[in-house]
Amino acid sequence: MSLASPSINFLLTLLGIAILIGFFGGKLGKKFFKAPQVVGFIIIGLILGESFLGIFKEQTLNSLDMISSFALAFIGFAIGGEMAIAVFKKLGKSIFTITILESLGAFLFVTIAIYAFTQKLTVALLFGALASATAPAATVDVLREYESSGPLTTTLYAVVGLDDAAAIMIYAFATVMIKTLLTHENISSILHLLEGPFLEIGRSLFIGMLIGIVLAYTIKKMHDREALMILGVGSIVLCTGLALTFHSSLILSNMAMGATVINLTKRTEIFDVVQRITPPIFVLFFILAGARLQVSLLAKLGLIGLAYIVNRVLGKSIGTWIGGRVSNAPETVRKYLGFCLLSQAGVAIGLSIQALSDFQAYGAAGRELGLLAINVIAGTTLIFQIIGPPFTKWAIFKANEVPEERR
Repeated sequence: MSLASPSINFLLTLLGIAILIGFFGGKLGKKFFKAPQVVGFIIIGLILGESFLGIFKEQTLNSLDMISSFALAFIGFAIGGEMAIAVFKKLGKSIFTITILESLGAFLFVTIAIYAFTQKLTVALLFGALASATAPAATVDVLREYESSGPLTTTLYAVVGLDDAAAIMIYAFATVMIKTLLTHENISSILHLLEGPFLEIGRSLFIGMLIGIVLAYTIKKMHDREALMILGVGSIVLCTGLALTFHSSLILSNMAMGATVINLTKRTEIFDVVQRITPPIFVLFFILAGARLQVSLLAKLGLIGLAYIVNRVLGKSIGTWIGGRVSNAPETVRKYLGFCLLSQAGVAIGLSIQALSDFQAYGAAGRELGLLAINVIAGTTLIFQIIGPPFTKWAIFKANEVPEERR
C-alpha cells in the first residue's frame, strides 16, 4: 500500500470484514476453549495484524484511532454508571484503599525486582510506574458478557476506573525521580512537574461533571429511549472531544460524567440504551488492539520482561489482598479481585510512549530508557491481554457472581 492514507472505501471494507470475522472468532473461542469472547477478538486482531497476515498495517491502524477513543469513552461512561453514592457508602472505604494499595503494590514489587536485575534505579522506577496501570476495557467486556453482579463486580468496576488516576500520579512521581537521577539536579527544582498530572486529573473530572450535570437535568423526566440514546451518545462524543482538546483523560472524563448522571437522576435507562450500540464498537476495539501487538517482541523480553510479568501479578494480587483486609472488604473481594486486574493495554502503552518523549531530551541514556520501556510494555501487553480476561472470568465464577443462565 502506498504512503498515502488508506481510502474510506478500503477502511469500510476492512472494518466490515473485521467485525464479521471477529464475531465468529469470539464465538468459536468461547465454544471450544471456554474463553471469554474478548480473547477471540484479540487473537483475530493479532492474526490480521503485521505479526501474521499484515492486513492491518500501522498506517491503517493509525487511521482508525478514533474507534479506540470511542470504545474507551463508552467504557468510562459505563464504569461511571456503576458509581452510585449508595455503592460508595457500602464499599467506598475498600474501593479507595484497594485502588491505592494494588497500584502501589505493583509499583513496589516491579521496582525492586527490576532493580535487582539491572542495578539501574531509573529503569526500575519507570517499569514500576508502568506496572501500576490496569486496562479497563477487557475487564469490563468480561463482566458484561457474563452479566455478573455482586460485591466483587461492583468493586472491580470502581477500581479499574480509579486506577487510571492512580497510574497517572505514580508515573508523575517516578518521572520526577528519574529526571533527577538523569540530570543530577536538586529534586526541588523539578517538583513542579507534578503539577501537570494533578491538573490533568482535575480537568478530566471537571469536563465530565459539567457535561454530566447538563445531561442529568435534561433527561431527568425523559423516558423516550431513542431520545435517551441520542443525548447519551452525543454527550459521550462531546465529552471525549473536549477531553482530547484539553489534553485530559477521556476515560476519567466519561467516568465522571457517568457517575454524575447516575447520582443526580438515580436512573439507569440511559446506560442501558447506550450499551445496546457498543458491541460492534468493542469488537473492533479489541481487534485493533490485537493487530497492534507484535509477537516478535516476545523474543526480546528477556529477564526484565519475565521479572516485570511475575512481579506485576504479585504486586497487584498482594496489594489487593492487603487493601481488602485493611478495609474489611467482603471475602470474595479479598480473595479474587487481584486476579481481575491483570489486563494491560492503553494506559501502560500510552505512558511508555510518553516516557520516550519525556526522557529522550536527556541524552542517549534517556532515549535508551524510553525505547526499552516501549518494547517491554508492548511485549508484556500481548501476554497480559491474553491471560487477563480468562482470569477475570475465573474470578467472577468462583465468587458466584454469574447468573445461572450465563454459566
